[in-house]
Amino acid sequence: MKIPDESHPITITRAPNTVRVLFEGHEIADSDDVLVLKEASYPPVFYFPRGDVQMDFLRRTDKVTHCPYKGDAAYFTLYRDRQIIENAVWSYETPYDAVDQIAGRVAFYPEHVEFELGDRTAGRTEATDVDEVVRHTDSGAGTSQAEHWKPNVEMPDPNRVEHDLDQPYKGVGAI
Repeated sequence: MKIPDESHPITITRAPNTVRVLFEGHEIADSDDVLVLKEASYPPVFYFPRGDVQMDFLRRTDKVTHCPYKGDAAYFTLYRDRQIIENAVWSYETPYDAVDQIAGRVAFYPEHVEFELGDRTAGRTEATDVDEVVRHTDSGAGTSQAEHWKPNVEMPDPNRVEHDLDQPYKGVGAI
């Protein structure tokens, strides 16, 4: 076990905003409790609490690696929509004391997922109003379930004359 120092610094801070993880466009994690681990000259790594990760899409593998500064890492394969990425996620179950804040949290390899940083947009935080979605569907009584929307176009010009378009079967008895 090595202790982080000036020659190999490790810092852990809380991400200032929400961080989302998308895999093939699907949300896998969404949290405002993400820890950012910065180690020496490596890129920062986001560690998510398991409660904010859709663990149903992860399967533990038997791969284990050892870091002299953090301890043993366990790995997970990511399964979603027939996409399988082996060992795309890792976790330090019982890390060394110097980095014990990341215990049990999971991290994702950035080449397999997309990270979205920042606050959620209003569209992501507001629930969809079902009545708006089904406004004009038939309730079974033969009428719309809601008042009709206002037309988005004006009425046709009554003075406009439409000329016959080319009708190749006109006058030959075809329907």
